[in-house]
Amino acid sequence: MTAVGFEVRVADSEADRTACFAVRHEVFVVEQCVPEPIEYDAYDAGAVHVLAVGADGAALGTGRLLHGGAALGKIGPGAVGVGSLGRLAVAKAARGLGVGVALVRAIEAEAVRLGLTAVDLGAQTHALGFYERLGYVAYGPEFEDAGIPHRAMRRPLP
Repeated sequence: MTAVGFEVRVADSEADRTACFAVRHEVFVVEQCVPEPIEYDAYDAGAVHVLAVGADGAALGTGRLLHGGAALGKIGPGAVGVGSLGRLAVAKAARGLGVGVALVRAIEAEAVRLGLTAVDLGAQTHALGFYERLGYVAYGPEFEDAGIPHRAMRRPLP
């Protein structure tokens, strides 16, 4: 997927995955003070990671999709066919350029390719409006993750 000034792709190479983790470190660990030991988890190994890169090759953002057993571990039983979007992070310098929207849409495209019927996520409460504009609907009570308030959200896929 290519947008003006950047490209979003599945992070298949080791270099791409390293770039994904570097963006996550900058956004979650440095900016949001999420403890590093909980930022990276066992789900990373089986996740589909996506990476946004600028025309100069610089990493601009990332996100991941859990599916199958990994998604069930995050979402819970009864969610067969539902993927879990997570670890969406956009570098400070790239915010407001549409990178986050492009990452979400790329993750959804991967979910459709995998035969999933919906995508769930845990949105930081300050980001609810962003996800609502993309068709996600909040459900359930607010919860805390890494010391940050979140809400569960879901979007059925076409």
